[in-house]
Amino acid sequence: MLLQGQDYLFRSPPKCLDFQEQVHRLGMVDEGDGSPQPCVLVLARAADMEMNELSIALAERGIRMARIDADRCLDIPLSVYTDQPLLELDRWLLRPLLVWRRHFELSALPVEPGTLAGAYAVDQWNSVANWLSSRSDWAHVNPARSTTHLDRLTQLSDAAAFGLRIPRTAVTTRPGRTRPGGGRCIVKTAGRHLLEPRPGVQHGLFPRPLETSRAGGVAEPAPVIVQEYVPSDTELRVFVVGERCIAYQVDKLDPAQLWVDPDAVRVTPTSVPDGLADRLLALARHWRVQVAAFDLLVTGKDHVFLEINVNCDWRWFEHRAQDNSVSAAVHDWVATRFKELLGAGRGRS
Repeated sequence: MLLQGQDYLFRSPPKCLDFQEQVHRLGMVDEGDGSPQPCVLVLARAADMEMNELSIALAERGIRMARIDADRCLDIPLSVYTDQPLLELDRWLLRPLLVWRRHFELSALPVEPGTLAGAYAVDQWNSVANWLSSRSDWAHVNPARSTTHLDRLTQLSDAAAFGLRIPRTAVTTRPGRTRPGGGRCIVKTAGRHLLEPRPGVQHGLFPRPLETSRAGGVAEPAPVIVQEYVPSDTELRVFVVGERCIAYQVDKLDPAQLWVDPDAVRVTPTSVPDGLADRLLALARHWRVQVAAFDLLVTGKDHVFLEINVNCDWRWFEHRAQDNSVSAAVHDWVATRFKELLGAGRGRS
């Protein structure tokens, strides 16, 4: 059902746009004395513009950032030491202090699907990336050990436990015969919003209304989420950065409009009520996430929790709102955390 009528298609070119990577490759920086250089290590993909922007912001603060991109990693000169918290990337010896995994999707690896060589590369990178994302020798942003199992259904139950209202929800392979609340419903993916069946080509799986005419016996090939439709005045996207909440009001006509007709979506900076901010920050601490985005419906004076997006992208919202509050907060938080770790002696090998 979610594969029907989805016109969203995004092509993600594997072109390096990272400022620090380019200046280091061109030899425009001091080679140093060969000692391990403390750094922020990012596991991402080339089109992760939030990380490309972070690279510039950290360079301005004198902080080294290195990255491994899923769509550019097949020929990367990489060696990781298991007995020391060090790695060699190209000709650089690095000591990661803070590791951030964002959009490092194995489906982005440019390998031939269905081949032995492709399966080999995916399996090896899966193991190594998971290890890098959870290794205790360095600190992490949104640690994989805490977020790997943070699926939408766990999110809903935890949000309710923290006092947030949630829609009535069911998980089913028969959406036509399952209507929580008995009225209008929305069908959502239980997994990712974007599928990447071919490297660099992403297809959207966005919420859509459950048609009343749909036959109850028509089966889905996999379970989907069915939620009651909650009438709302508007939506909120609340970015949590450390202990800060930065919110935008999002006005749109249907759930998928954010992706299929973004120019029609209005985004406005707004404030977060104190009681709501307290609950969201408490949830973020509970889930051990430091940079994430909450999506909520606004119904009168009430707020309905929809989901938290750990791999949140904020530049689009800032562009629509003509604001850079989240970028500034993220850059400051990463730089401050790096300096805390450096000052605590984590930079010594």
